[in-house]
Parts: sequence; C-alpha cells; structure tokens
Amino acid sequence: MRKALIIGLDSAPAEIVFDRRKEFPNLNRLLENGSYGTMRSSDPPITIPAWMVMSTGKDAGRLGLYGFRHRTGPAYDKMWIATAQSINEPAIWDIIGQAGGQSVLVSVPPSYPPRPLAGNRIGCFITPGADKDYTYPKELKAEIEEKFGPYLFDVPFRIENRAEILKEIYRMTEKRFEVIQYLMRAKPWNLFMFVEIGVDRVQHAFWKFFDKTHHLYEAGNEFEAVIVDYYKFVDEKIGALLKEAGDDTVVLAVSDHGAKRMKGAFCINEWLIAEGDLVLGAVPARGASIEKTPIDWAKTKAWGWGGYYARVFLNVEGREPQGIIKPADYEKEREALAERLRGIRGPNGEKWATQVIKPNEYYDDARGDYPDLMVYFDDLYWRSAGTLGWGTMYLAENDTGPDDAVHAQHGMYIFYDPQAKVSARKDIDITDIAPTVLKALGLPVPADMKGRSLR
Repeated sequence: MRKALIIGLDSAPAEIVFDRRKEFPNLNRLLENGSYGTMRSSDPPITIPAWMVMSTGKDAGRLGLYGFRHRTGPAYDKMWIATAQSINEPAIWDIIGQAGGQSVLVSVPPSYPPRPLAGNRIGCFITPGADKDYTYPKELKAEIEEKFGPYLFDVPFRIENRAEILKEIYRMTEKRFEVIQYLMRAKPWNLFMFVEIGVDRVQHAFWKFFDKTHHLYEAGNEFEAVIVDYYKFVDEKIGALLKEAGDDTVVLAVSDHGAKRMKGAFCINEWLIAEGDLVLGAVPARGASIEKTPIDWAKTKAWGWGGYYARVFLNVEGREPQGIIKPADYEKEREALAERLRGIRGPNGEKWATQVIKPNEYYDDARGDYPDLMVYFDDLYWRSAGTLGWGTMYLAENDTGPDDAVHAQHGMYIFYDPQAKVSARKDIDITDIAPTVLKALGLPVPADMKGRSLR
C-alpha cells in the first residue's frame, strides 16, 4: 500500500493560497505539479461536520451533524455537543485499517474522546484540556508530553488583545508541527492526516486588518501583514514535512471551507419577534441568550440559534412540549417562513442572496436532530446572532466576541501524485476527497460514498 499525507488547513480560502501562491513556495510546488481548485464545502460549511464529510465521503445529513451543538430532540432548553463518539460512518482511516494499513491522525475534528484505530491519534480543539486522555493509544500522551510538554489544542481567539492571540497561535502551531514531524518519523503510517486550526483562528482574529473591503478595515494598521506572514510560516513547516514524507507519497493540501469578510451579524430572534413569530415572557437584557430568556411558548411559532448560519425551529403541536403549529399546517407554515427569510434585506435596503435549506428535503437521508430551516444570510456574509436585547436587527460585529471573518462555501484543495504529475485546475466537492485517497492507495471505494475520485 502506498502512502498519503493530508495537510489540513482549516478555513484556508483559494483567494489566499492560489492568488498569492508565489509567496508560499512549498504549496506552490505541489500546485504546479498537481490538480488544484476550489472545493465546495459541506452544508453547513462548518468545521464540524466538514472534516468528517471529507473523511467519510458522506454528507452532513447522513452523518446527522449540523454543527458543533445540536438540539436534543424536541426539548426547548437541552442540547448536545458533537464529539468523536457522534461519528457512525466509516472514515478513510477505518477502511485503510481494515485493509491492513496504519494511520496517524493529528487534531482532525472531532477527535475527542479519542477512538481506537489502526495507528495513532491525537485529539483536536474540542478536547477539554491536556489533563484529559487525548490520545490513542493512551500511552501516546506520555510519549508526546515527555518530548514536547503539554499539547496545545486551541487558543482563545475572540478576545481584544490581538498581540496575545498572535503569540499563542504561533506557539500552538510551532508545537503542533514539532509533534507531527516526530510522529511521521517514529510511527508507521500509510495515511498521515493533520488539521492546523491556527489558520482558522488567525483569519477570524485578523481579517479586518488584512481585507481592504472589510467595513472595519483601517489602512496602515499594525496587523495588516499578519495573515499572509502566518501562511508563510505554515508553508515553511509544510516544506519540512514534504521532505519527511518521501518521494512516492501522495499529498493533499485541503481546507474544510473558505473564509471571507464578515459584513455583520443579523439578529434572527429580534427579527422573529418583529414578525410576530417569537413572543417573549420578559424584556431581555442586552446580549441575553435565547436559552435563558423567558418565552411565551403558547404564542410562539418559531425561534432561532446563532452561528455562522441560522438554525430556525418551529413550535409544532405534538412535537414540542408546548407546540402551537398544527401538524397539518407544518409545511405551509415552514414555507411561508422560508419565503419571508429569503426576502430579508440589508440595513440599507440592499438585496441579500439568502439561501434557506429544508434539511429533510435537501439531504438524501437527513438523520439526527436537524433544525426545521437552515439559513445562510446573504451568502454567509452575515452571520446569525441568536442573542436578544440589542434594539436592532443588524450588528456591525459578532454578538459573542470579536470575530472578523465568516465561513465561505468554497474551500480549496491541491492533489499531488508523484506517479502522475500534471498541473490542472478542476473544481470539486468535499465528498470527492475520500474516494480520491482510497483510489490513490489502491483500495476499493465504497459504493455509498457520494463523491468521485479525481483520478
């Protein structure tokens, strides 16, 4: 069996990786000798489920994952958080293991708690802390910490101290690549896959300093070069890994989704209140969460959650504890609400390109606790603010801490096979990665994978 190295750059957009390729010599060398292009992300284009959609070749509906948190059945105030235990479909490393191969996974979300596999695994940013068992096998934790100290999973990035964020991102990334290089040398592998979350964090924290079209951009600011400089740093680290990987190793550099400027946050629940769909039982404090605000359920038809996209839930009789929408009226009420959501305009009356998804119709097989509607405001340029008490529907910034960027529907990929060097641009879907890896390693592709191999 051949070897494959998957370099995961969380949220890296083609607009940076491709348009500035000459500044990243190692990624550029792969690009000039391989296939590359944009890669349509999962729906929703969120880190969880996107990396698992990529790794299983199954869409979010089949996985039953629609983000980090999910409503627990029909409960108004209970939710569950996605973990590694939420994945019930075989990933490429499972298939490789069944064929007798070995895999090493570093920080591929969601990977806590660490599940057994044929090989080695280190947890991702959802890991509660280094005091937990975050590796498989369990003994790998002591091995890593003896050589490198406590592993760094993530950094606080929604804080005002940008210099501190930057310092911690570099510290985290430096340590991660040290661990990766060690594991590449010390452990047997046919698949080595890692995800660098620092790319996502540096973009969320510094996009307004970098993007001249951002509404909060200031010319000549001290952080203007931060994002590109960080990419150069990561590219240098990638160069060292490519030397370790060997001359016959298939290499993919991929992102789970893209990134772009955030125009603002749209207060979904403020809008539902104005529309008469959501009725509160008390006046909320500024920035109050919907979960902690009294709601008059006997008069409420719908409520929403915030995030990079909005999740909207209908209050249905016989499903919710105090539902009021008759089951016979459900589709009519849902479509009427969807049509109103599509018609929302921006703060200056500008038309938005808003997409509204009905999960049970959109996915071939929608499983798990999906919302009644998924809403991408203005092609995701406006994130959803679920909090209340703002006195407006439009916020210039995120409602839960500083955040300069939103997710874009398209990420990017580069596919380099030393046995078939060719430079060609081809745009693909995120579900194409799993069959591409399996075919490159000479393994059969399961018939129920949605994507197709690039070769």
